[in-house]
Amino acid sequence: MITPKLLNDSIEVHEAERASFGFRIALGLLCALLLSATVFGGYMYLRKRHATDTAARVLAETPPAKPVVPARAQIFVDDAMPKGGQTIIGGTVENISGEQLSGLSVEIDLRKRKDGATDIKNISLEPSDLAPGQKGRYSFAIVSQDYSSARVVGLKSSSLQALVAFKTLPGAERPLEKTPEGKTIMVGRPRGRGEEFLNTPDNPTRVP
Repeated sequence: MITPKLLNDSIEVHEAERASFGFRIALGLLCALLLSATVFGGYMYLRKRHATDTAARVLAETPPAKPVVPARAQIFVDDAMPKGGQTIIGGTVENISGEQLSGLSVEIDLRKRKDGATDIKNISLEPSDLAPGQKGRYSFAIVSQDYSSARVVGLKSSSLQALVAFKTLPGAERPLEKTPEGKTIMVGRPRGRGEEFLNTPDNPTRVP
């Protein structure tokens, strides 16, 4: 027979065990939440650090953007003009700035046919000093067999000791080559076999 005291003790033990079990569950959940928060926080920290390092590396590898300098001259590049066994390279330079440009020369990049190497030639302008809105001309001859191409790569000013910003535009076109005048040649009509018996004064024939 269970006495009331023993019954009360048993109930208290069960309640204590239940309270202890609930506490352990709550403690486990709290630890799990803390662990999850720690892992998530570490992941976010590493992700942010990786993004920062990547951005810094890309910024270090990217060359700084060159400032845009407005053109102070425009160069009209003429078509290459054949002249005998040579080719004339030339064009016109116009000062589109609001100040004097002095000691001007045009840099031409010539590519050799033989090995593809390049030569840089400085061609003085005539006149070499240009007032605002004034034009000057450059021209020189090359041997056609020696070079495959020529292009303008720079405009120098001896007074500024620097390159002058410029833009290129198409210049004079190569004139159309004249074709030789056509000649009319009369070709006699060959006589066929059936025509050798035609009735002519030189070859009379009897008509039945």
